[in-house]
Amino acid sequence: MISDLHSERSAIIEAIDVLERFAKTRGKRRGRPPVWLALARGLDPSPLEDKKPVRGAETRKRMAEAQKRRWAAYRQAKEASAS
Repeated sequence: MISDLHSERSAIIEAIDVLERFAKTRGKRRGRPPVWLALARGLDPSPLEDKKPVRGAETRKRMAEAQKRRWAAYRQAKEASAS
């Protein structure tokens, strides 16, 4: 019986901690919940973590070439407006 009361007390303390954290962040965050809240709810946090998109070498090369073209166009426009 005592061990049950201890486990219940720890569960209540944990619930209070979660509610206090939730109250502190209330209104400041929009969108998906923070990882600690997902863990408190028993959800899997892995889909909640931000992940960088995986891009292949060919895609990265095309993106780099497109960025170089954008910078070249920017420099040409800057030279034309300065002249």
